[in-house]
Amino acid sequence: MTLEGAVNKTAIGLFLILTTALYTWHNPLPPLIVGGAIGGFIMAIVTIFKKEWAPFTVPIYALLEGLFLGGISRYFNNAYEGIAAQAIILTLGILGALLLAYKSGFIKPTENFKLGIAAATGGIFLVYMVNFIMSMFGSSGIPMIHEASTIGIGFSVFVVIIASLNLVLDFDFIEEGVERGAPKYMEWYGAFGLLVTLIWLYLEILRLLAKLQSRD
Repeated sequence: MTLEGAVNKTAIGLFLILTTALYTWHNPLPPLIVGGAIGGFIMAIVTIFKKEWAPFTVPIYALLEGLFLGGISRYFNNAYEGIAAQAIILTLGILGALLLAYKSGFIKPTENFKLGIAAATGGIFLVYMVNFIMSMFGSSGIPMIHEASTIGIGFSVFVVIIASLNLVLDFDFIEEGVERGAPKYMEWYGAFGLLVTLIWLYLEILRLLAKLQSRD
């Protein structure tokens, strides 16, 4: 595993996402969008449990997620013109800023830092799971977190911050893998971690921007 290899694999993944995202951006068909989301989730689970399959599962994951992202971005953009471009710029800006902060040593992924981010991420996941289960039984979900209220916007800001800081954990994972001489396929697995975080961050920024614009 090399740093250059992990960077290249991440670039390939982003290119594959962009390729299929452009298709569903121009053809936002619900079966493709839903199929991409479900298929991407399945590929993510397979990759997590079968890391050695990453060279094959991660490109498929990227293509499927692209179908979902292109369609969902188009729906948001139809509601709020220009929001997708804003979310992309902010996502890439945060990626660049945190990479610079990490490489300069301004942010150091200590054990306490890792535990704190992991706990916060787990808490957000739990909130989303409870919300999903509630929606399955006809409920509108957890009150206020989806609204454009102060609490709803505050929640989205918090999630964006935690999603952003997860990038630091991804950088550290890749760097540790290189230092420890991890197998070559771990380049793809490291790229997978970055792609998952970037997709999560992008979607959360979309949600936050939508809430802010709905208040105008």
